[in-house]
Amino acid sequence: MQTRRSFMKKSLTGALLIGAAPIAAKVKMIGTANTGTEITPAQVNPKPPQPVNPFQLGMAGYTFLHFDLDTTLKTLERLDIRFLCIKDFHLPLDSNDEQIKAFHAKCAEHKVTGYAVGPIYMRSEAEIDNAFAYAKRVGVKLIVGVPNYELLPYVDRKIKESGFNYAIHLHGPDQKIYQDATVVWEQTKNLDPRIGMCLDIGHNLRNGADPAVDLKRYHSRVFDVHIKDVSDSTKEGRNIEFGRGKIDFPAFVKALREVNYTGMCSLEYEKDMRDPFLGIAESIGYFKAIMDSPL
Repeated sequence: MQTRRSFMKKSLTGALLIGAAPIAAKVKMIGTANTGTEITPAQVNPKPPQPVNPFQLGMAGYTFLHFDLDTTLKTLERLDIRFLCIKDFHLPLDSNDEQIKAFHAKCAEHKVTGYAVGPIYMRSEAEIDNAFAYAKRVGVKLIVGVPNYELLPYVDRKIKESGFNYAIHLHGPDQKIYQDATVVWEQTKNLDPRIGMCLDIGHNLRNGADPAVDLKRYHSRVFDVHIKDVSDSTKEGRNIEFGRGKIDFPAFVKALREVNYTGMCSLEYEKDMRDPFLGIAESIGYFKAIMDSPL
């Protein structure tokens, strides 16, 4: 039985098809008359150019707190992620040269490169010395660290001696130090310019700050980015799969392009850490889709 709704739907569809036919014919005639070739739909409505992202996608080692290095590297390879921020539970701070060589060899088997070490907490000058010596043995040029405020002058001295970049990992309202990007900026702006921040966008938002705005404001001191989504822009916000929370990823990726950020954006996934794999895959897929968008 044909209802009024189905009749109107069919009539409208027919009208659209009838109206489209002369237009298509006209396009074909114009293309044939001028060039001798038929114009394709892609020529009439060309696709926008593929966006160019200056940054690269990586993984924060802390994501795999409960898993060994083999599991970590196999997961990265399956996700087509080539860069890892190395945590000390995968490569201990007291590792010798042979252990470090074996670590890099295993990473290479899975086409993964360790690009930084950390986060490493530093509560004394001795711990700072140990972390810098470790980074030198590992062969990276970036340390992600969390030094006590009173140790920043010593970090400044070590940076001048070593030539490393030092990214302070901010941790939101859960800790008394380095709650957001502005706090890190205020603590480091008068120090060596190679001392900056690891901008954890989830913790930054949980402290009431806007990650995209802060990236634009402080980009000269952003040496690493940890990407995550959170359920709320308050202290109560918790890690959640990308696209389900409060982070405005399109705005953040647009800001990364605007400031020409050339470092890493590393996923730090902290939900269901004993069974994170589906959440990791969903989050990486979502972020890759945003990366492929012209915005």
